[in-house]
Amino acid sequence: MKERPPQTARIALNRPLRRLFDYLIPENLQLEPGQRVNIPFGRQSATGLVVETGVRPPNGITLKPVHSVYESWPALPNETFQLLSWASDYYQHPLGECLFTALPPALRRGRPASEKQDTWWKAAAGPEALAGNAHRLKALLAWLQRHPHGASTSSLTAAGFTREHIRTLQKRELIEETEAVSTKGEPGTTDTISDHPGPVLSPAQQQAANQIASPRDGFSVSLLYGITGSGKTELYLHYLKQQLSASAQALVLVPEINLTPQTVARFQRYFGQRIVVWHSALNDGERLSTWLKIRNGEPVILIGTRSAVLLPFTSLQTIIVDEEHDSSYKQGEGFRYSGRDMAVYRAHLNNCPVILGSATPSLESYQNALNGKYQLIRLEERAGNAKPPSISLLDIRSRPLEGGLSRPTIQAIEQCLNDGQQALVFVNRRGFAPVMMCFDCGHMVECPRCDTRLTYHRRDRAMRCHHCDYQTAATEHCPKCQSDAFKPVGQGTERTEDILASTFPDTPVVRVDRDSTQRKGSIQGILKKVNSGEPCILVGTQMLAKGHDFPNVTLVVVVNADGGLFSVDFRAPEQLIQTLLQVSGRAGRGEKSGQVLVQTCHSDHPILKSLRQGHYLTLADQLLTEREAGGFPPFRAMAIFRAEADTMAKSLELLDRIKPQASVPGIETWGPLPAMIARRADRHRAQLVLCCDNRKRLNHVLSHLCQNLDQQKLPSGVKWMIDVDPQETG
Repeated sequence: MKERPPQTARIALNRPLRRLFDYLIPENLQLEPGQRVNIPFGRQSATGLVVETGVRPPNGITLKPVHSVYESWPALPNETFQLLSWASDYYQHPLGECLFTALPPALRRGRPASEKQDTWWKAAAGPEALAGNAHRLKALLAWLQRHPHGASTSSLTAAGFTREHIRTLQKRELIEETEAVSTKGEPGTTDTISDHPGPVLSPAQQQAANQIASPRDGFSVSLLYGITGSGKTELYLHYLKQQLSASAQALVLVPEINLTPQTVARFQRYFGQRIVVWHSALNDGERLSTWLKIRNGEPVILIGTRSAVLLPFTSLQTIIVDEEHDSSYKQGEGFRYSGRDMAVYRAHLNNCPVILGSATPSLESYQNALNGKYQLIRLEERAGNAKPPSISLLDIRSRPLEGGLSRPTIQAIEQCLNDGQQALVFVNRRGFAPVMMCFDCGHMVECPRCDTRLTYHRRDRAMRCHHCDYQTAATEHCPKCQSDAFKPVGQGTERTEDILASTFPDTPVVRVDRDSTQRKGSIQGILKKVNSGEPCILVGTQMLAKGHDFPNVTLVVVVNADGGLFSVDFRAPEQLIQTLLQVSGRAGRGEKSGQVLVQTCHSDHPILKSLRQGHYLTLADQLLTEREAGGFPPFRAMAIFRAEADTMAKSLELLDRIKPQASVPGIETWGPLPAMIARRADRHRAQLVLCCDNRKRLNHVLSHLCQNLDQQKLPSGVKWMIDVDPQETG
C-alpha cells in the first residue's frame, strides 16, 4: 500500500515579516485557511493563522509539526480572508500582520475564542435587610427582586451597579449565585429588538432612498451627496429598517470614536440591542464579546470606526460609510489601509450594497461617480423647515483683534446670545497658543526631538509637542535671555475659551477638543449640556465639525480660514473646503436660520469666494480640473516610499539607492526629499513619491522594491515603509 505523503500547511505569524512558514500537519488534525494554530517558533510557541494547505516545501528541509488547533473552525471566514489577502498586496504590508489585525487582542495572544462564563445572581433578601444609607446596595437588591429568575453580572453592571456592590452583598449573604437562564430579552443581548417602525422621510429623503439598490440586487456603490442637515442618518435608519432582513448583519462606519455614542443612541431607538459597537476604547473582554457575536453570525448592526471593516462577518448584507471623505478612515501607521476603500472591496466580496455618505464627498469618490463606477444620489434639501446657513467672509486685515476675534465677530456672538441661541467658534488648534516667543530676543521654544515648535497649554502650565508628546513645564521668562517679554503668539482653543469667558461672563463657554474629551464619558456630558438648548458658546477643533446636531446653534465663527490656502500639500484646498463647509453646516439645523462668519486675511481668494455659495460639487468640479492638469490623484495612482533613520543622510541614502529601481517606464518619481516635518521624535524622515497612470504597474513596482529590500541588510536603525493612496504628502 502506497504511503500517503505528509500534509503541510503554510502559516502566517503576527510579525513584520514578508514571508510565511511551512509546518507539517499531524494526521489527527484537519486544517483550513483562516484557522488559528499553535506552532513551535524558535524556542517558543506562537499563535499562527493558516494561509493554505497542501503546499510543497523546499527539498532538504525538515518541517516541524503544528502543535494544536485553537478551534475546529476558521477564525477568519472566506470573505474576510480574501479581503485581508487583497489588502496585503494592495497596501504592500506583511500578510501576517494584516490577518491578525482582524482578531481581537485576546485571540492574538492565544486565548480561547469564548467568553468567560458570566455569573448569575438572585436576591436572597429585600432592601429592608440593609440598615443605614446604603442607597446603591438597596437599589441593587430592589433591582434583583424585579428579576426573580436572576440576572448576570454583565447585566447588573450595565444597569449601573459595580462589581464591588455585588461582592459586598454576596459577603453579607443577601444575594446568591444561581443557574444561568436564557438571556432572551436581557439587557446587553441582541435578542432585545426594538419594534419602532423607523423614521418618516421627507419627500426629498424618500426620493433619495428609492435610488439606493436593495441588498437583493447584490453589489453596488451609492455615493450619497447630502448637504449638512439633510437627514442622511434618518435615511440610513430607514434603509436598514426596510431592507435589512432579520437574520442579516450590517456595518455602519463612523470616522471618530466621539461620534459613536450619539450615533449608537439614535440607532438603538430603532433597533434596540441589535446594535453593537467597535472602537479603540473597548477593553479586551468587550472586543472579544463583540467579535464572537459577529463571527457567530448573530444578526447585529455594528457601529464602529475604521478597523470594524476588518471583522469576520458571516452574513453581511449592507455597509454604510458615514462622512466618507474623512481622513480618519486612513490608518496613519503600520498597516496603512483606507477603511472606506476596504469597505467598498468588502461589499464586492460579500455581494452587498455599500452606501458612502457625505456633505463634502472626497474627490476620489466624486470622480468615481462622474465616470459611472458609483451611483451619485443627491439630497440637497435640509430636513424639516431648516435652511442652509448664509456664509459671510469677514476680512480682518488692519482690524484690531481680541484673542483672534474681531469686533464685528464679538458683536455677532453677543446678538446671538441675546436672542437665546447658541454660537460655535471653530479654532483648528488646541492648547492656548501654538508658539511662545520672546519679544526681546525673538526666541521661540522648539521641541528638542522634532522640527516643530511647542504648543503652550496654560491650563496645565505646560509646553507640549503635538507630534511626539514631548512635554516640559512652561516658564514666565525667556529661557534664552531671561526676559519677561515672553508671550504667547497665535490662537488656540484654550485662549479663545478664556477671551470669550471674560467677554461673556454670564454665559457658559464649552471647549471641545482632544484635551477636554480625554476622560471617558466627557463628550456625552458636553453634548448633553449643549443639547439642553440654553445659550452657550462652543469652542472647538475639527471634532465639532463632524456629524454633530446642535439644533439651537445659529451662529458659526471660523477664526482663521487661511491655513490651507497656500499649503504645499495638493490635498489642502479640498480638506479646507470640506472642513469649512462641515463646520458651517452646524448652524441653523433647527427652526431658526443660521449664519456663518469666516474670518480671513484673503477674502478675495477664489476658493473662499466660491465657498460663499455653499455648493460643494461646483467647488469639487474646479478642484478636479486642477488635479487633472497637475497629474494628481484621482487621475493618477500615487504611493510614497518613506524612510527614517537617526540621521537624514542615512534616510536619503536609502531612497537614493532605490530610486533607480523605481524609475521605470510609466512611473514618475519625485524626490527624495526631507518630509515637511523632517525630524520627528529624533527620527529623520525623508520620502520618495511615485506616480503612475496604471495602478497595476505601480503595484508591481512597489512589490518588486519590497522584495529587493527584504533581501538586503540595512544599516542599523534605518526603517522604511510604503503609503499607498496617501492622505498626507508630508
